[in-house]
This record gives sequence, C-alpha cells and structure tokens, in this order.
Amino acid sequence: MHFGLSEEQTLIVETTRAFVENELYPHEQAVERSGHLPMELIREVQKKAIAAGLYAANMPAEVGGAGLDTPTWLLYEKELGRANYALHWTCVARPSNILLAGTDAQKEKYLYPCIRGETWDCLAMTEPGAGSDLRGMKASAVEKGGDWVLNGTKHFISHADIAGFAIVFMATGEEETPRGKRKKITAFFVDKGTPGFIVRDGYRNVSHRGYTNAVLEFDDCRLPRDQVLGEVHRGFEVANSWLGATRLQVGATCLGRADRALVHAIDYAAQREQFGQQIGKFQGVSFKLADMATELKAAELMVMEAGWKYDAGTVTDQDMAMAKLKATEMLAFVADEAIQIHGGMGLMDDLPLERIWRDARVERIWEGTSEIQRHIISRALLRAVGG
Repeated sequence: MHFGLSEEQTLIVETTRAFVENELYPHEQAVERSGHLPMELIREVQKKAIAAGLYAANMPAEVGGAGLDTPTWLLYEKELGRANYALHWTCVARPSNILLAGTDAQKEKYLYPCIRGETWDCLAMTEPGAGSDLRGMKASAVEKGGDWVLNGTKHFISHADIAGFAIVFMATGEEETPRGKRKKITAFFVDKGTPGFIVRDGYRNVSHRGYTNAVLEFDDCRLPRDQVLGEVHRGFEVANSWLGATRLQVGATCLGRADRALVHAIDYAAQREQFGQQIGKFQGVSFKLADMATELKAAELMVMEAGWKYDAGTVTDQDMAMAKLKATEMLAFVADEAIQIHGGMGLMDDLPLERIWRDARVERIWEGTSEIQRHIISRALLRAVGG
C-alpha cells in the first residue's frame, strides 16, 4: 500500500473540495434552516456537477462514470462529506452500484438515466418491524399468472420522493435451514406510477435536514417478470455482491465532516482568549485537539486500507465493519469535542458544528448499526478458533 496521493488523486481531491466550498457551502444554511432542498436548486447544482465531471463519479467509465478505483472514490466521498448531506447526495448524485447488476434492457431503462442525471434511484429494504433483521421482513411478492404481485410496507426509504423508481426487496418464499425457516428474498424494480405503489411522506429527522425519507406502500402491485433484478429468491446475493462498499462510503463521508469540525476547533482554539491567553494553550483544550486528530487519523487509515483491499480482492466483511464502526463513532466524538471547545457558540447555527453533531447520530444506525458491525467483527474473530 502506498500512502501518498498520485497526481490524479490530488487533482480529484482539489477539484471536489473546490466544488464543495464554492457550490455547496453557500446553500447549507438555507437548507438547514428550512429543511427543504428546492428542485430548482438541485437542478442548478446538478448541472454544474455534471460539467465538472463529478456527477455519478462512482460508476465505471464504460457506463459513463468516472471509473474511479475504490481508494480514489473514497477520497472523493470524503470531500463531498464535508457539506450538508442533502446537497451533496442529491445534487452530486452517485447512483447505487446495484444497478450494474441489471440486464442490458434494465440498464437502459434505469442505470443510464441515473448517470445522466435524469432521475434518481432508491433502495427499499427496511420495514417498520424489520430493521437490522432483514430476514424478518413481512412485505412479500407472490407469482401469479406470470407476473409478481407485491404487498407490504417499507419505511425509512431515503430520497424516495424524488426517485423515479425503487429497487424493492421482498420475501418470495421460505427455505429450511439448520437454524429453522429462512425467508427467500427477491429484488424488484418498481416504477413510480405503477398501480398499487404509493409513496408517502416519511418522518422528520434530526439528522441530514433536507434529505428526505419516505414510506412505501404496496397493495396488490403487479409487476411483469422482467422487473426482477438478478435471480428470483437471490436478492440477498445481489445486495451482498454490489452493496458491500456502501459501508466504506459512509465511513468516508464521516471523515470529511470530522475533518471540517476539527479545523474549526483548531482555529477557534488558536484565536479565542480566556484568562489572558489563547484557550489552545490550556491542556484541557490542547489535549482534546490531540485526541480528535489521532482518532480521525486512525479512522482514515482503516477506511482507506479497506478500500485498497477492496480493489485487491482481499477485503473481508470484518474489514468493512471495522472501518464503518470506527469512522462513525469517531465522528460522534470529534463533533462533540469540537462543540465543547467552542462552548455555547458551538451550538448556534452560525457554525456548521451543531449540524455535524446532529448528522453524526444517524451514521451509527444506517447501513448497519454499530451493534451489527460489532457482531460481524466478533463473529469473524470467534469463527477463526471454532467459536
């Protein structure tokens, strides 16, 4: 592993950071205070992101993306992560890699329009009664007359309000295993406007203002067989094959936010005076900065190592779980300490710190809770010795 950045990586980092600072930062306060990201603003920034070559940059070059290797993609995600989540995720969209698992016809219908910025995708797995336990999902699909009929409810579905379609995971049967019955899962493309498919407003969220979630309802929603993504009953295999690196993506965006919070804390500690000297000269503050920087460095090394191993074909679930766990918990620590250093001003929305602090909370929940990551890690450790 080489720890330095190549010329190309340096250029991508500098280009992305300049875009974030010039095109996203100016809109943060309005989005944070209103909780709304207007479509006209989305289209305005999206057009600039496409012109800058930053849109859908996670996709392979052969389908119109930037073709970034995983470490470079994570550097890019880190820079985007500095900004309000709704702005960078919606306006500088990165379509889900699971779309690459589709047939040629499905790619024409779903993948390429997302890459061109004509629409957005959304993933629907979570249910009111099945969060981390996806095998416990109750929403189902039954084959009838050559079609599939979907029934059930999904919730916490990100940006479903603007998405043109959803990739929906449904229980399609059961199988016997040594540990009892287990649901078989199938993934489906469901277009907005399909009879029996309703998108309702979701919940107000303390994290990521402007980034919406929705409730999806399916009531005898009939789909033709060619709307199946991958193989019938093999939805988990599709998800596991294509969505693994999303945990690294979460980790990378956390790095960007933590770095921004740390910079604010360092600047404030050097400028603010109390009791006749800069507060950074007090050990109670200086040691906080040292711990914040150390934790951030450790998390960054773990995320980047996992990205390097991902491309080398040696990454494990344990590697990605460790990286996600460390980065998300590090962000919570750094954001909290940055506010403590600023005192009362840290909680005012004149600074991005209270936003970073609020946003940090959801990172330990979505894409697998911290408890799920610890389960993955401990299971791998124990399995190696027969536990």
